[in-house]
Amino acid sequence: MAVDPGYMEYVMEMLQPLGDVTSRSMFGVYGVFEAGDMFALVSSDTLYFKADDSNRARYEDAGSAQFKPMPYWEVPAEVLEREDDVEEWPRLSIDAAHAAPRKKRRTRKKRKS
Repeated sequence: MAVDPGYMEYVMEMLQPLGDVTSRSMFGVYGVFEAGDMFALVSSDTLYFKADDSNRARYEDAGSAQFKPMPYWEVPAEVLEREDDVEEWPRLSIDAAHAAPRKKRRTRKKRKS
């Protein structure tokens, strides 16, 4: 599952024009975030974008594999080669990430002594 630092640098350079894009290592993969919402992940030098009902068919039609059990799908190689697609596909994933309901953090109840 290791990610080559050079590949991660390439991904971040490609996605930087899309906004406030950051990444961080998480459980052997890298999460890629825009304005705090995770819209992509990188595992084993493979880029995956978040999909929901609005864009999942694109990935299915392209024969992409899902990063199960998460809603992230492998980005087809030809998408990374076409400038228009390099902007459109991640923007749709950013929209999906922003639209996803946020999970509430559980707080621990204090025990009475």
